[in-house]
Amino acid sequence: MALIALGVTGGIGAYKAVEIARGLQKNGHDVVAIMTRSAEKFVGPLTFEAITRRQVITDQFLAGANSDIEHIAIASSIDLLLVAPATANTLGKFANGLADDFLSSLYTATRAPVMIAPAMNTNMFDHPAVARNLDVLVARGVHVVDPGSGYLACGWIGKGRLAEPEDVVAAAERLLRGRSTSLAGRQVLITAGPTFEDIDPVRFVGNRSSGRMGYALAADALRRGAAVTLVSGPTQLTAPHGATVVKVRSAADMHLAVMERAAGQDAIIMSAAVADYTPAQPAGQKVKKDDGPVTLTLTRTKDILGELGRMPSRAQKVPVLVGFAAETNDVVDYAKSKLVQKGADMIVANDVSRSDAGFDVDANAVWLVTAGGVEAIPLQAKSAVAAKILDRLEHFLIAAPAKDAKVRA
Repeated sequence: MALIALGVTGGIGAYKAVEIARGLQKNGHDVVAIMTRSAEKFVGPLTFEAITRRQVITDQFLAGANSDIEHIAIASSIDLLLVAPATANTLGKFANGLADDFLSSLYTATRAPVMIAPAMNTNMFDHPAVARNLDVLVARGVHVVDPGSGYLACGWIGKGRLAEPEDVVAAAERLLRGRSTSLAGRQVLITAGPTFEDIDPVRFVGNRSSGRMGYALAADALRRGAAVTLVSGPTQLTAPHGATVVKVRSAADMHLAVMERAAGQDAIIMSAAVADYTPAQPAGQKVKKDDGPVTLTLTRTKDILGELGRMPSRAQKVPVLVGFAAETNDVVDYAKSKLVQKGADMIVANDVSRSDAGFDVDANAVWLVTAGGVEAIPLQAKSAVAAKILDRLEHFLIAAPAKDAKVRA
């Protein structure tokens, strides 16, 4: 049985939190509800007290000079902080370290796993500020239960509805069952983001990769106990706590960083969108514009995934090798071909022509292509996709002996 702090914030989805509390209790857990002032406008504290048989916490300060500092006491005793619904305001507080009420103070004080279930108007959910806050939280290791789509209380139709209570409870159960040691003793190198190929000191050739998929993979691998090296191209993301971060800019930089660290890794996941071509002769000074056309000569960059796959005794040096394939047509066919050509164990393929998945968005839909077949992963949060990729990676590692690794907290 676990002690779960259930944070309830001010949205219409607060009524579903009652069913979440009931579901957690049915599974044998002890639940303490924490309500924001706005949440009380939707559901009364008495409802949660009747279900949890515990006093609901609604105030930052308790009466009495000698009373416990309650958010510190709870922070040190809970097994999980679950916030459902999590409003845009709450996400902003968590992401930026604000602690002006009990729930936000508890978030900053606890070292227990944190899971959030966002719920809000669809335009709010899609707003860049909210997306950035979610990215920050995912990078810190916060688990996200993606909102559903459909008719919202505001009358709009779209994404933003609080996930169904049974789905939130199931996600919490998976986390509580603990996958924090499933990659203990394993060393995992993950590449993320784009590469920038300089034309001159001002201009470059790049791509639309945000790095979110790779950072989500790194965060999930860390949660499973792996020692993670994150080789990152230029991004605006905050690296997950505990990862060894190597920042690079160009494809040549990434090639060097990966090849220097490849030996000794249990798995390498090449999720970065590495440029296939680079300017043959970058200019040392800014190229001045004129009225005529400009010819840019490009040369091929080094094939990092292929070079890894062709390493002598690769299976002993790098037991599991995972590549990505960003395609716009015949996605699975190209991925199957790439799997063989590159000597990889798995290719994660996605259709980057979609506006709702892939580059520079929070969701993804992929196919996991292996020698054993193809598994389709439908559209969902990149954190959820990352978990499924690592679940499959763990199957490859079962028969592989763990290398010596210094596991980071």
